[in-house]
Amino acid sequence: MKFSILLILFFSLLALPTEIRADEEEDLAKQTQNPVADLISVPFQNNTNFNLGPNNRTQNILNIQPVIPFGITENWNLISRTIAPVIYQPDITSNSGGEFGLGDINLTLFLSPKKPGKLIWGVGPIVSLPTATDKTLGTDKWSAGPSVVLLTMPSNWVLGVLANNIWSFAGDNDRQDVNQFLLQYFINYNFQGGWYLTSAPINTANWKADDGNKWTIPIGGGGGRVFRIGPQPLNLQTQVFYNVEKPDSGPEWSLRVQLQFLFPKK
Repeated sequence: MKFSILLILFFSLLALPTEIRADEEEDLAKQTQNPVADLISVPFQNNTNFNLGPNNRTQNILNIQPVIPFGITENWNLISRTIAPVIYQPDITSNSGGEFGLGDINLTLFLSPKKPGKLIWGVGPIVSLPTATDKTLGTDKWSAGPSVVLLTMPSNWVLGVLANNIWSFAGDNDRQDVNQFLLQYFINYNFQGGWYLTSAPINTANWKADDGNKWTIPIGGGGGRVFRIGPQPLNLQTQVFYNVEKPDSGPEWSLRVQLQFLFPKK
């Protein structure tokens, strides 16, 4: 809890520097909200999950998420989105103890048109690699499946949905097979000065779990701002979620704080 408060205070201080020019602010903010934008970025997304298990333990996951678009033809981009989670996983059966290390890395490749219409889209594969440094931090399975993103940007809004499902196809035979679904809808409203409101909860389903333990469904949201420190544009946001549906040992609520380094084309 103290760690999360320190993160909020630290990132709040970062929001004080010089603003980007007015004609760049809203455009950059919208690009950060588009998963298939032609924009190199490196988000550091910290998720603190509270009240896990009977001992109300706290889990922390720092997702390092570089996004790199490649122009493969005159009409098409290939967007690489990688998530490398650094996890503190508490022992939920005890009041103390836990494991810290790298979790399973996920790589998604979206094929997306360079000049879309009102409906912006991307489609491609997602692959989960068994890179966890401890068995409690990952699945010990190679998994893959399809991923799709759809969005639109009417006026000040950015509205969309991202979904994928992965199935295991190799790995440790003694570990449970993977069949997991993810659905993230995102609703953003952008103001002048780089400020915006956002709600982007991540809904998940573990199809291998028992009935009543399959779904995690959070509700909530927050806000953020695009700004500069010197020449470097950054995007800072905070969101809070409450899980209206969760597994028996799942967290009751979570705090997300994200700092995103932006590298727009010049």
